[in-house]
Amino acid sequence: MGLFKKYVSQTRKPEGFLGKVMVGGMNSGHSPMADWGLAHLTKIAPMEIVELGCGGGRNADALLKKYPSSHVTAVDYSEISVEKATGYNKKNIEKGRCDVIRGDVSALELPEEKYDLATAFETIYFWPGLEKCFGQVAKVLKPGGIFMIVNESDGEDKTGLKYEKIIDGMKCYTIGEIKDALIAAGFEKVKTDHHPDKPWITVVAQK
Repeated sequence: MGLFKKYVSQTRKPEGFLGKVMVGGMNSGHSPMADWGLAHLTKIAPMEIVELGCGGGRNADALLKKYPSSHVTAVDYSEISVEKATGYNKKNIEKGRCDVIRGDVSALELPEEKYDLATAFETIYFWPGLEKCFGQVAKVLKPGGIFMIVNESDGEDKTGLKYEKIIDGMKCYTIGEIKDALIAAGFEKVKTDHHPDKPWITVVAQK
């Protein structure tokens, strides 16, 4: 495996030195897209939030700033991501507003029907089966809870499809594919948006 492929493959599950480098760039590299996605969350005031695939932890902090009365549980499969996100949110953790834990979205070990909001930024590409994993998200959301997905790829852009061929286990989904999987997993009132100039997409669904 070439160095470039080794590096970009760290997006799936950051490990070792290259994983640390990758996670170090996630917070700044994805922030414009994440902020665009966050702007779609209106008219809600969640108290309990779960941030799935939290990466470097920047978006957990952004959620805490957007909702100053909330508590965020940040979850990631990668130990390096958990370490980075814990460091990034040190003050939030000390204040009792944030927990960072290692977890698998295909088998979430979280309390059922606890969370008002679940978020997934730039991560569902690597989830092992959308309908199954979306079902796990539905399980931990309260009735009426919101699930927001924000992706840099719309499943049709050339860049996303190029990386899909390079990175083992990566799948870029279209809005239609995401919506179908959400409905099959028990979500409803699915709203979608596509950035006017970029292949960024946001999908917001209610349990």
